[in-house]
Amino acid sequence: MTGHTRAPDAYDVVVPTVGRPSLRHLLLALDAAEGPPPRNVVVVDDRRHPEPPLVLPRLETIAPVVVNSGGRGPAAARNAGWRRCRSPWVVFLDDDVVPSATWRHDLTADLCAAADCDAGEDVAATTARIVVPMPAHRRPTDAERGVGALERAVWITADMSVRRTVLERLDGFDERFRRAYREDTDLALRITDTGARITRGRRTTVHPVRSGTWSSSISAQRGNADDALMRRLHGPDWRRRGHAPAGALRDHVITTSTAGLAALALAIGRPRAAAAASVVALVRLARFWGSRVRQGPVDVREWARLAVSSAAIPFAATGWAAWGMWRARRLAPSGVADRRWAQPPSLVLFDRDGTLVEDVPYNGDPELVTPMPGAREAVERLRTHGIGVGIITNQSGIGRGLISRRASDAVTRRVDELLGPFDTVQVCPHTPDAGCRCRKPSPGMVLAAAAEMDLIPRHCAVIGDIGADVAAALAAGARPVLVPTRHTRTEEIDAAPLVAPDLATAVDILLQPVRTAADPHSDGHPVGSSGPVTDPAGTAA
Repeated sequence: MTGHTRAPDAYDVVVPTVGRPSLRHLLLALDAAEGPPPRNVVVVDDRRHPEPPLVLPRLETIAPVVVNSGGRGPAAARNAGWRRCRSPWVVFLDDDVVPSATWRHDLTADLCAAADCDAGEDVAATTARIVVPMPAHRRPTDAERGVGALERAVWITADMSVRRTVLERLDGFDERFRRAYREDTDLALRITDTGARITRGRRTTVHPVRSGTWSSSISAQRGNADDALMRRLHGPDWRRRGHAPAGALRDHVITTSTAGLAALALAIGRPRAAAAASVVALVRLARFWGSRVRQGPVDVREWARLAVSSAAIPFAATGWAAWGMWRARRLAPSGVADRRWAQPPSLVLFDRDGTLVEDVPYNGDPELVTPMPGAREAVERLRTHGIGVGIITNQSGIGRGLISRRASDAVTRRVDELLGPFDTVQVCPHTPDAGCRCRKPSPGMVLAAAAEMDLIPRHCAVIGDIGADVAAALAAGARPVLVPTRHTRTEEIDAAPLVAPDLATAVDILLQPVRTAADPHSDGHPVGSSGPVTDPAGTAA
């Protein structure tokens, strides 16, 4: 941090709610807290049928505004709330937390600290320190331990402040997450993927424990479906990057599979095999139940509840995980490539040879430049929509000594004369064995072009004719569209998230939002497509 101080940044507060009584306690605590009040407080009623209307307490320093979000889940509710905000910072609070007596003062200090960072807007969000008061006279129950895990969560929207400009750039929360689970980690990963940071503030917020029921931990297994979507969107290492502890899904799948084998063996008349598999499954269930009992209080009723839920959790977890994998393929057909490109890109980067102009190997003669069919129309159409255009091209002939840099640049100038002007041109002159970061399939040229145009890579797209163009885009976080030629290998076409038969169709794809199964007007496939908390059982909560 720098040594100077600055005036506190203004902030708004957004509270999604389903009408729980705890909302009253939250608003009263927020109203009574010391420090500068928020400019606006937006309470988002996320009940499907918002009748009767919410009854809010009488407050002195804040005047909440109630908006409805149609019962579409907390991600959609938060989006409906922050889009009503105009302050530099938006603070998200869950409706079952209680801010501390000095919360507003401490929040102001957190926002000032974020604003005073040497890197300017390097800090995109700050989180509070969540405190869960646990019983002092006994060990916590299963449900209480589930809530207590919130204290260890690194990124959690129970109390998180985010720059409004960041929310605008990232299009807010991903509404494909319909439950209050993983939508915060998804947003945090998309924030940190841009190079920004999320810091832990000094303010504290209390999250009271909930008693829960015997079936709460079974219902919590629905989180395995959200984990499948996280893997689809962010890759297999999302837990490490998202600071999410590993669950026990693998153990639950083994238990479920063993029980299934027992049933199959019995059905085909193999009683000994069925008995052996049944014993293994029962031993695994008993060990699972015992591990949960040891963490909780000495209470026969609690043990009985754990026995019932322990018998059901492995099957519920496995079922939700399987359903989640199927659902994730529909909601995110492009897998990791799908970074919610919900809007047309701000910059489209074209490969040069084979995409914009005919591929003449190691061409150093401007007279040999011939535009590809539809190239000029495609580039002009993007310009008419206010979208920037650029070139990213590998020119290893320079590094091999086959052409000079001057000759290569002359060819690029000819391309610019025929199809330009282009807003950015990136050239890699290195050979494949040079180990540079700019040569495709490395992302260097995409990242450099985005930086030159003051954009984040997610707001860029790449159109190319080979797999290296697609790989460079994906590595940078940009959206790729492959336009195959006779030189494109079949495996490159099969692996590409989006394939277009020509440049005109590629532009069509980029000019319309990606539609998924979450969109009622979608068939679940993108146009042009080829084809932080764990519960005490160690499973998704």
